[in-house]
Amino acid sequence: MLALGFLVALLFGMSQTVYGVLFLPVCVLTALWVREGDLLIAPVVVPVSFALGLVPVADEGDGGTAGRLMGMVTGLATQAGWLYGGTLIACAIVLGRRVRLIRTANRRAAAARSRARA
Repeated sequence: MLALGFLVALLFGMSQTVYGVLFLPVCVLTALWVREGDLLIAPVVVPVSFALGLVPVADEGDGGTAGRLMGMVTGLATQAGWLYGGTLIACAIVLGRRVRLIRTANRRAAAARSRARA
């Protein structure tokens, strides 16, 4: 997300809306590519990566550290819709994958039990 933030800042002139729109496909890819053992971590990583990628896109204010920090806080507040939407998408995909994983494991266990009885 940090690289995406720098790319957005370079190509679109620090447009936080473009960054938010591009954040959504990243959330989908994150939820799809995460390992099965780490499924429940994806919804936690997504907001952290959003904040990290917002650093180059955030308004610099007067150019100092306080101005940069205030730009980050303002960016997180004004772009919360993208953040919540992306997190919700990641949660839905991860929960769907987790349910499918548990159902598959339960079917295998039931098949093994039925073979053991026979």
